[in-house]
Amino acid sequence: MSEQRRAERVSTRPLVDKLGIAPGARVAIVGVPDRELRRMLMERMADFTEGDPAPATDLIFLAAESTADLERLPALRASLKPDGAIWVVSRKGKAATLRDVEVIHAAIANGLVDNKVVSFSDTHTSLRLVIPRALRAAHAAATATSPVEG
Repeated sequence: MSEQRRAERVSTRPLVDKLGIAPGARVAIVGVPDRELRRMLMERMADFTEGDPAPATDLIFLAAESTADLERLPALRASLKPDGAIWVVSRKGKAATLRDVEVIHAAIANGLVDNKVVSFSDTHTSLRLVIPRALRAAHAAATATSPVEG
């Protein structure tokens, strides 16, 4: 592919839009030490927390350096809105310590599917995991009957 064609395919949308961070979204940051992410969230006036997500969270950003970090997926999935997403943020390129295929296998094992990849920064990539459409009604019913923390 020519350089011109590659340049035409590069998105110029702001990262905040690529990640689906909407005004008023409930967001949790789990171990991602990125200041730019926090700045973007404050600009969008999103409701965000550090650490464990609140119930009915729209977006969860999970830092993952190994498959052990992916063991949090079941608990994070339980905190998601049915149409929410977990962004797994990991190193990319030669510095990568986690392969996309490992994230995808962990997602499938926990009732999630991957449906988007975004370059998070010069050093990190992010893979979006969502609850499959066919399972969203059951997830909504299960989370509606779960005790709410507060």
